[in-house]
Amino acid sequence: MPDRPIRFLIVDDTAQNIMALEALLRRDGLIVDSAQSAAEALELMLRHDYALAFLDVQMPETDGYELAELMRSTERTRGVPIIFVTAAEMDEARRFRGYEAGAVDYIFKPIDPVVLKSKAEVFFRIGRQAKELERQRDEMQDIARHRDRVMAQLKAHADNSPLAFVTLDSNLCVRSWSKGAERMFGRPAGDLLGMTAVAAGWLDEQGAALLTGWLDSQQEGAPRFSAEISLDHADIGPICCEVYGSVLSEGAGRQSLSLQVQDITERKQSEEVRALLIGELNHRIKNTLANVQAIARQSLRQSGSLADFEVSFGGRLQALARAHSILSDATWACAPLDQLIDDQISSGTLDGDRLRRDGPPVELSPDTMLRLALTLHELGTNAAKYGALSVPQGRIELSWRLDGPCLELTWRETGGPPVTPPERSGFGTTLIGAAGGGDASAALADWRPEGVVWTIRLTEGVTRLAASACPDVAPVTDGPRRPATLQGSRILLVEDEPLVALDLRYELEDAGATITGIARTVTEAIAAAQAGGIDLVLLDGNLKGEPVDEVAQVLDGLSVPFCFVSGYGREHLPQGFDHAPLIEKPFRPDMLRGILTALLARGLPDAAE
Repeated sequence: MPDRPIRFLIVDDTAQNIMALEALLRRDGLIVDSAQSAAEALELMLRHDYALAFLDVQMPETDGYELAELMRSTERTRGVPIIFVTAAEMDEARRFRGYEAGAVDYIFKPIDPVVLKSKAEVFFRIGRQAKELERQRDEMQDIARHRDRVMAQLKAHADNSPLAFVTLDSNLCVRSWSKGAERMFGRPAGDLLGMTAVAAGWLDEQGAALLTGWLDSQQEGAPRFSAEISLDHADIGPICCEVYGSVLSEGAGRQSLSLQVQDITERKQSEEVRALLIGELNHRIKNTLANVQAIARQSLRQSGSLADFEVSFGGRLQALARAHSILSDATWACAPLDQLIDDQISSGTLDGDRLRRDGPPVELSPDTMLRLALTLHELGTNAAKYGALSVPQGRIELSWRLDGPCLELTWRETGGPPVTPPERSGFGTTLIGAAGGGDASAALADWRPEGVVWTIRLTEGVTRLAASACPDVAPVTDGPRRPATLQGSRILLVEDEPLVALDLRYELEDAGATITGIARTVTEAIAAAQAGGIDLVLLDGNLKGEPVDEVAQVLDGLSVPFCFVSGYGREHLPQGFDHAPLIEKPFRPDMLRGILTALLARGLPDAAE
């Protein structure tokens, strides 16, 4: 049913006539308006839409004929049907004038109710049908607007989407080609629309066979498929794509294929890189463990006592670990030689005040960096035991030069005790020679009385750095203070690895310290710190995957000195605690004792007794 009622208009200068017509016309769904003059009638017709107008022919000022002519001259009222109401006898001239003025019929007074109602019923039904048609028109317009809005949204989505939207007919001819498809494949829509995807070169025969199989599937509904297909890019050739397809029925056995295409070239490359990295990681881990095993066995074989073994093995392991840290900072790419030398100085293996270095800026590959780290550690350790660094006046000159793709590195000791060639070559000599890749001629020693001179030739893994690209050399600092005594100090260990905690405990108890407790979680660490009675804290950088920022803040608030013990670099530790030293795992016992002794010597207030 229409939403709005039907309206009739009665125009008559006599109120009784209006009342009589209203009484005869009254029914549900009909509103009857009335006017007693032409002006009043025209005003009503400007406000309302009427399905029928009854006009009295005889009115004092503007008669019915004149009013009808006025209605026909106005766009809004031109289509209103008019029935003239008259009591006069009608001759042909008067009747013709009425129809010429726009009348559709006449009703004569006295009015026959049956005739009036039958005629009114016709226009009432026409009015209802007109209202219904208007309602349907409005609904269709709403539907069309909604359709256009949805289509615009879909087009905008397709055009702006990183996916390519493509429609193919049953012959694999391209029907639609989105802006995303233009971007993804470098092909404008005009070059493909109406062509078969194979003839256009976008789809190869194998892909065409696959899509044809989707179209020929006998599944009910709108079957959906997915596959990885190589599709052609206009500039770079075939690219790997993930294609999602829906088969749509168009009636009479006709079908089309709606495709959504995603370029997965980068994902494929990432998967390949990830597989390569996992393989490389496994390779490096196994190689590292094999190297550690070899260092342990050879160090044990050539050590006179367990104490000698601990010192030699721990130092070599530390050198290897620090080289790994340098390479991790460089994401396992090449790292500068100067950075490796600075690391040897900061660890105490070399004395920066007694080292003179000279050479062009170069960087080393990971394998070369690891081998040279062990080499410099052995050279520095030997110099501290027997050579130039064993006496205050001794000096080391470390120089290098590039000879084509090779690096020739010279280690020269002066000012030390008289030198005599060793009676036999030990494992340390083997490690020094390892820098050249194991070639016996790559590392040569000249045992001069005034000081040994080592010449080491690296034939691979060396690249010259441009002067502007050379990283700033860290300021040279003295090595950590030599162990003093930790006798009587109270130390809290915050460490979640039981074996590491046990090793630290034994080492510190051997130095005379008292371990007040071992905390393995953040909550335990905070509770132990707040309980008091500690002079120093060794804080792991991460406890069971939980950061230790809160623990560091509590310790600072209590003025309890602490140091980090972690396998992480400084950049992965809590920020804002640069005053706390970092002991990297694995640690050397002498470095551990030296750093802790220096930390206690800062004179920070003790914790509450």
